Amino acid sequence: MKVVIIGSGNVATVLGRRAMNAGHIIMQVMSRQEEHAAFLAEELNCSFTSAFEEINMSGDFYIIAVSDDSLLEMNGHLFLKKKLVVHTAGSVPKTVLRKVSNSYGVLYPLQSLRKENTNTYDIPLLVDANNAKNLSVVSDFANTLSGNVRRCSDDERLKLHIAAIMVNNFSNHLYALAEDYCCKERVDFKLLLPLIEETAKRLHFFSPQAMQTGPAARSDMGTINKHLEALLPYPELKAAYEIFSKSIISKKTASPV
Repeated sequence: MKVVIIGSGNVATVLGRRAMNAGHIIMQVMSRQEEHAAFLAEELNCSFTSAFEEINMSGDFYIIAVSDDSLLEMNGHLFLKKKLVVHTAGSVPKTVLRKVSNSYGVLYPLQSLRKENTNTYDIPLLVDANNAKNLSVVSDFANTLSGNVRRCSDDERLKLHIAAIMVNNFSNHLYALAEDYCCKERVDFKLLLPLIEETAKRLHFFSPQAMQTGPAARSDMGTINKHLEALLPYPELKAAYEIFSKSIISKKTASPV
């Protein structure tokens, strides 16, 4: 298919690379940041523009990979008539594109994408469209990019996006807090990496609830209070420790360390 990409960030870059590697023709990259558009266009061997009115109208498939706020602002600037256009957002309904084109849908990668990462693993792609014909085209296109494609409604995609924030962004923030704590206390954060990796591996085989360990899972208040006392100089980390400990205790899960 002849593809036009609107956006030049991480998602646009990763999907653009995959589309090109799958044999699709990338015709153009459009970004209001002209330098970024030019950089991605050079990699994808296509033209670029920073103006909506200069978007190539001879494409088959238009991918809008921009921030949620920018996506919501598209209505008054982008008009693609009958062209099939998809957005890549997790929490924005597909109908945000109904003024952009009468053929629209969603191609949402359920993954934290970074342009620096060149891994070739299958990214879960959640697809949807405004009618069965367009859904078939979006699904067929997605299947050329990944072997893990599933149709999801706006409501299902929103729920998965919330869950994704919890397991990815929130857990990574905890890693950041722990790394900062280790740095200030002069202990090696990297000693925790095998623990992090082992915990993630278990999720392939067991429910996370069943695998909960630690003092809160045992209702070991002596250890919890000792930890909280040690965390007094770190109020943000102490608050997180208390919130998570209370939540774990409320589940009444008791597992050995």
